Amino acid sequence: MPKKVLTVAPARTVLEQQIRERLLTFEEFVEFAVNFAFEHNEPGTLSVRHLQRLVSGRCKSVRPATARLLERIFGMTIGELLSPPGVFRSNSGAHPLRVAIAVVLRGEEVLVVRRRSAGADGISWQFPAGMMKPGVPAEMTAVRETLGETDVHCVVRGELGSRLHPATKVLCDYLLCDYVAGEARNVDAFENVDVAWVTKSKLGGFIPAEQIYRPVLEALELAAAN
Repeated sequence: MPKKVLTVAPARTVLEQQIRERLLTFEEFVEFAVNFAFEHNEPGTLSVRHLQRLVSGRCKSVRPATARLLERIFGMTIGELLSPPGVFRSNSGAHPLRVAIAVVLRGEEVLVVRRRSAGADGISWQFPAGMMKPGVPAEMTAVRETLGETDVHCVVRGELGSRLHPATKVLCDYLLCDYVAGEARNVDAFENVDVAWVTKSKLGGFIPAEQIYRPVLEALELAAAN
């Protein structure tokens, strides 16, 4: 008997296409949108049922707050997001749900922050990070977020690579940074509860080993060897 071939129906809207390209389920995207709204003081809300109606292309009326939330996430107008794929040009500057992560080294230590809410993904301690806005380089985002979260000044030494985070399913750009100045402290009490410098030998006690990006460990090993 011939094998059945699993086919995926074409995306009905740009919104559905954008979510698929980021390898997110509707449930995962709704969770991301809720967290994004909270972190960026956006009043818009989104449920799985509402999202299903939006991606179908049948929902033509969207509450202004929800429209603004989706527009901020993707960097596209709500009209573009609800249109069929191909109607608008693809180079409209869509935001790819991407974050810049700063791996800040000070000798053999790396800077980590503890988020106020671990969330459903189980993450609590992590490296300073920030959502990349359209047109803003990852390097600038990493340096700015580190200063804004920890009062630590740093400079980018180079790129460590990119990956889809195993827990958050968000695309992450890792930047290796060098400490310049500043006393590490929690200056973003709304988002974080603590800041710390930790060595490679202790990092696994803060961040689960399976979630640590291998190039980060290699950078720490090199720092310890020098």
